[in-house]
Amino acid sequence: MKEPSRRPEQVADQVRMAVGELLLRQLHDPRIGFTTVTGVKMSPDLRFARIYVSVYGGEEAKKKTLEGLHAAAGFIRRELGHQLKLRYTPEIAFEYDESVEYGAHIEEVIQQLKKSPGNGEEDNEK
Repeated sequence: MKEPSRRPEQVADQVRMAVGELLLRQLHDPRIGFTTVTGVKMSPDLRFARIYVSVYGGEEAKKKTLEGLHAAAGFIRRELGHQLKLRYTPEIAFEYDESVEYGAHIEEVIQQLKKSPGNGEEDNEK
């Protein structure tokens, strides 16, 4: 049985780094706020890339940033084509990564549980 190729993972890592650099150095759209590329998922044939981003700010900032990223998708795709030297430049789509927010929420719940009375810590100290 043939083992699955690691190539999509390798290309996804290259896309993640390249898009991160583009966001930092070349995109000057005022709609795009403080944005981090958290991950990229490539299709097995390397023709499609789903780029996950995390945005600092409220719901309005997230919405505007995603609008700006969708507007800049053609430019980003062209730059990826120049940088990555792939046979086919992948189509790209941006999605908001909720895992960072979810992790922060879980951390907040844990901290609240530690502070709340009757969580069992007093019993252990006696």
